[in-house]
Amino acid sequence: MNKRKVIRGILFLLTVPMAAMGVFIGFHRISLQIERRKFPPIGKLVEVNGHQMHVYSEGEGGETLVFLSGSGTAAPALDFKALYSRLSSRYRIAVVERAGYGFSDTADTPRDIDTVLEETREALTLAGESGPYILFPHSLSGIEAIYWGQKYPSEVKGIIGLDAAVPSIYLSWGEEILNKSAESMAKISVLYQAGMVRLHPELYDTDPAMTGDILSDEEKAAYRAMVMKSFMTKNMVDEARYAYANAAKVDSLEKPVQIPVLYYISDGSQVVEGWRDIVTSYIASFAESQYEFLDCGHYVHDEMPDVIAEGSIKFIDSLSD
Repeated sequence: MNKRKVIRGILFLLTVPMAAMGVFIGFHRISLQIERRKFPPIGKLVEVNGHQMHVYSEGEGGETLVFLSGSGTAAPALDFKALYSRLSSRYRIAVVERAGYGFSDTADTPRDIDTVLEETREALTLAGESGPYILFPHSLSGIEAIYWGQKYPSEVKGIIGLDAAVPSIYLSWGEEILNKSAESMAKISVLYQAGMVRLHPELYDTDPAMTGDILSDEEKAAYRAMVMKSFMTKNMVDEARYAYANAAKVDSLEKPVQIPVLYYISDGSQVVEGWRDIVTSYIASFAESQYEFLDCGHYVHDEMPDVIAEGSIKFIDSLSD
C-alpha cells in the first residue's frame, strides 16, 4: 500500500473526531449564550473583587436568613427554594452564590477561607442586606459559617446546619487524599466545561431539587441551564484544593461556642462513614447546640424541607426569647 495513502488515512482518522469535538464545543458555547439570554439572573448581580456575584433575596421580617451552598451545587438560588419558600413569609432570606456558582461569574480569585468569606459578606452588603444573620450552610459551606462566627461573632446570630461539614471531617481525610481528589476533579472539569455535561442528563435530572415538585417547569429549565454553565467550574475545583488548608485554619481557632447552633444531619450514606458522630462530636461543646438526625440523603433541604422549616422556625423564635 502506498505510504502516502496510509498517512492520509491516519490523519483522516485523527482529524474527524477532533473536528467533531470542535463542532460540539462550538455548539456548547453558542448554547450557553442563548441560555444566558433566555434565563437572566433571578436576583441581584453585584461586583465583588472584580467579578459579578449573584444574590437572590425575598421575604420580609426581623431576621435575615443567609443560605450558603455546598460544593458543586450548580444552581443554589433554585436548589434552596424548597426550604426558603417555606420560611420567606416570616423572614428575609438571601441566597449567596459564590464565584463559579449559579448566575455568578467564574473568577480568578483564590478560594482560601478569608477570600470566600469576605466576598460573601461584601456581596450581601452590596445587595442591600444587613446582619446579624442566621446562617444556613450546606455541606462544605459549614466551614465558612463556623469561620464567620469566629471572625465576626456579632454578625452571626445562629447557625442552622443543613448536613453541614465541620473541620474535623476534612482533617480526617488528610491533605494528600483531598489534593488527589481535587486533581481528579480538575481533569473531569475540562471535559464538562467543554460541554460534555450536555451528554449526561442523569447528572442533573436526578438532583433532589429537580425530582421534587417545588420548581416550576420554567425553573427546572433554568436549573438545567445553570448546570450547563456552572457544573464543576474551576472555582469548585479550587475549593477542593483549599479544603484541607481552610479546615485546618478554622480548626486552629477557638470554636464560636457562644453562637447557638441547630444541625440537621443526614443518614451519612452519601457523605462518609461516621458522619453523624463526627458532626455531633464537633458541636457538642457549643453552649447552645441542638441536632436532629434525618433519614435521607445529603441534600436534606430538598428531601425534608417541611421538617427543617418547622424546626428552624422554633429555633429562630427561641433566639428572641
